Amino acid sequence: MRLTGKIIGAALEVHKLLGPGFVESIYHRAMLHELNLYGLSTQTELQIDIHYKNEIFGKHRLDIIVEKTVIVEIKAVSGIVDVHIAQAISYLKATDLELALLLNFGPPRLSWKRLIRSRGCRELRELL
Repeated sequence: MRLTGKIIGAALEVHKLLGPGFVESIYHRAMLHELNLYGLSTQTELQIDIHYKNEIFGKHRLDIIVEKTVIVEIKAVSGIVDVHIAQAISYLKATDLELALLLNFGPPRLSWKRLIRSRGCRELRELL
């Protein structure tokens, strides 16, 4: 099974057991636990610098990075909107990573978006 399939499988299990209605931090901790049960390595709340013209202008805090390759952004909202997608895209642009999963535990059924960074992020912009 591909890595994204394992991550989505873990998210489906978390959503099945918890259901909607909790705050993001609960799903975040449950996802870390479930990913650990899957034997996947995780980094959490990783801060990355945001550069502009060779200067640091701020920081992003990433929810979870799995196996040092996939950014997992967790939401608990009624629906994923453009600003959530833009946020995940900005995480990809600020890192050398190429894949992000935006997981939404808010609705009755888990929803997700898979975002892939291409050189220049042209394909990502087309998703918006």
